[in-house]
Amino acid sequence: MTNTPKTTKDKILHLLKKEGSLTVNDFTDRLQITHMAVRKHLTILEKDGLIQSELIKQPMGRPIQNFTLAKRAEHFFPKSYEGISIDLLHDVKDLYGDDSVQQLFNKREERLTKEYISRMDDKTPSEKMQEMIEIQNEKGYMADLAKVDDHTFEITEYNCPILEVAKEFKIACRCETEMLKKVLGTTTISRTCCRTEGDNHCKFLVKFVS
Repeated sequence: MTNTPKTTKDKILHLLKKEGSLTVNDFTDRLQITHMAVRKHLTILEKDGLIQSELIKQPMGRPIQNFTLAKRAEHFFPKSYEGISIDLLHDVKDLYGDDSVQQLFNKREERLTKEYISRMDDKTPSEKMQEMIEIQNEKGYMADLAKVDDHTFEITEYNCPILEVAKEFKIACRCETEMLKKVLGTTTISRTCCRTEGDNHCKFLVKFVS
C-alpha cells in the first residue's frame, strides 16, 4: 500500500501531487488548520526547495498565491524500477536492437499479468477495478478509482514509479495498458492522459461489455 501521509508536511506534498496546484485557502479547507499554521508549513517547504509559488492575477482584488511541487519533491514519492536500469536497457538496445527491448518489456508484462490475474477470480467488474487499484497502490502508483457509469470506470495514477524509464522507453506505457486489458478481462481500455506526454497524471478509461 502507498504510505499514508502522517505529518502536515507529508499531507501538503501529497495534496499537491494529486491536485497539481493549491492556494492557502485550499490547504486550510483540506487540512482543517488555520491560515497561520498553513503559511508556516508552506514557508518551510518553499525554503527547503520542495514547493514553489507564483502570484496569479485576478480580474478583481489582490493576486492569489498559488503553490506547486518543485522537482526536488519527487524523491518523497515511491520509485520502484523493479530491476529496470535505463543504462542497461540502452546497452541491450545497442547490442541487440530495438526488438530485444520490446521482448524484455513483453516478458515483464507477462510476469505482472500472471501475478495479478490470480487476484481477479470470481470478481465482478466493480470488484476487479477495486482490486486493480489496490494492486497499483501496492506498487506506489497513488491510484484512485472513479465510476463513470455501470460499465465504465476511470483510473487516475498520481505517481509513476517508473516514470524515468517510461520517458526513455514508451513501450513501458503500452505494456501497462495491455497488462490492464488482460488482467481486467476487457479490451476496451484507453489511456487518456500520460505523464510521459506532459500530463500531470496518468488516466485510463476502462469499459466492460454489458
